[in-house]
Amino acid sequence: MNVVENKNLLDSVDARTRLAGSNKMEILLFTLGTREIFGINVFKVREVGRTPHITRTPNMPHGVEGLISLRGNVIPVLSLAPFMHLDTQPGLGKTMMVAEYSKRTLGFLVHDVDRIIRVDWERVKAPESVLTANQGLITAVIELESGGLVSILDVEQILANAFGEAMIVDIPPARVDPETSVFFVDDSSVARRKISEVLDKLGVRHKHATNGMEAWTRLQGIAAHALQMNRNIRDDVRLILVDAEMPEMDGYVLTKNIKSDPRFEGVPVVMHSSLSSEANRAMGKSVGVDAYVAKFDAEALADTLRPLIER
Repeated sequence: MNVVENKNLLDSVDARTRLAGSNKMEILLFTLGTREIFGINVFKVREVGRTPHITRTPNMPHGVEGLISLRGNVIPVLSLAPFMHLDTQPGLGKTMMVAEYSKRTLGFLVHDVDRIIRVDWERVKAPESVLTANQGLITAVIELESGGLVSILDVEQILANAFGEAMIVDIPPARVDPETSVFFVDDSSVARRKISEVLDKLGVRHKHATNGMEAWTRLQGIAAHALQMNRNIRDDVRLILVDAEMPEMDGYVLTKNIKSDPRFEGVPVVMHSSLSSEANRAMGKSVGVDAYVAKFDAEALADTLRPLIER
């Protein structure tokens, strides 16, 4: 196995965990043989190294080159350039990133890995505000100080496009009042769709936002209206479900804002993230989340939400 851990590139996990609570993130930059620069959250990258021998198997999904054996586990390897329909030169993909998210491990073939940059989430913008190629696979865009753009991959969407979306099994409805409502926020369109399916099966009304700043603005409006109408906030929002990584404001800062606002007293906050390491769980606990559930396990999500929303 030729893949080796790049300790100089991916060390100091504890420091990066503390970074999240300050509304900052670190992005690993890479290229795919075109002029565009791409990025992925360092937390999702386990290893970076030379591409090992890939065993090609028949009937693999588009873009999936085959399988490799990594530390006793067999994982699929996806070549990002053809998967994203980029016109690149032949012979690329000598570098492989091993990404771990949503309880899945996957190898990404790329042209070259550049460096890690540290940015404020406020500089991370939703792609709807910027014209970019492969918009469906891009969850956010960062403008560099040099003026260039970095497109942040939507790994949930890539996983769904390559291997299909997870089937939602039968989930019994929760024992809730008809007016019970959950507010959730996630910047991934596929994640929002799957969360909505789970909440629909639980029989719970729901509202959502697509990034942390939008969520905080809308939640403040809901709280102000409840106060004006002399209503308990839980009559309007029984539970808040937050993603960890989001443009403009991450889930950790959003949770801190909610927990420090007395108007939301008694409203549980659940963090739902593909960043499922113990370090991320500890960070969530430190800002006050009431529960942490890894993406995307529909039954686990339903089991986590049920006791918090039932009457």
